[in-house]
Amino acid sequence: MDLRQQRTRRSIINAFLTLRSEKTLEKITVRELADKAVIHKATFYLHYHDIYELSESLEKEVIDDILHGLSDPAMLLTDADRFNEELYCLLMANESLLSILFSDSRAGMLATRLEARLKQYIFARHQDWDTLEINVILTYLIQGAYCAYMQYRSTDAKEVLRMINTMASSVLRKYTQNPTKTENKEICS
Repeated sequence: MDLRQQRTRRSIINAFLTLRSEKTLEKITVRELADKAVIHKATFYLHYHDIYELSESLEKEVIDDILHGLSDPAMLLTDADRFNEELYCLLMANESLLSILFSDSRAGMLATRLEARLKQYIFARHQDWDTLEINVILTYLIQGAYCAYMQYRSTDAKEVLRMINTMASSVLRKYTQNPTKTENKEICS
């Protein structure tokens, strides 16, 4: 990408983030964004199909940046304490951007996208781990930790993180000590 394209892309992103911090994604128009970025509407379409593609591209970028900041995403299954602490620090470092991109109708997307990217990363490096059991454990650890942290972060974030680490370690310890499958019981009769 040449320098002019980089400047245009940066201008589009800055205008989008400004607008996104003021209103919901659904209320941002390409015309409004182009005016704020001081570009032609057609120029926007050279870079993105629509506002949603731009938003998804930025969401993916920030999640990828966070994952690249982890020393090893697979340590979620081998050293949950270290993983959670690293992830917490990276999420806090990107908190303002995350709160803009994943607000309103996109609020529930952060944990889901983070889970998908983590699984993609882990299974690309450890293909033999791509089992139902590991997928369920990863979903439980990622979604559960995210929801618990978001629900209680305003109380005492460090204590909440400590409890999440304790629970994650307990789940992993129990799973690795007793990897036998539980008996299938009929849930609904």
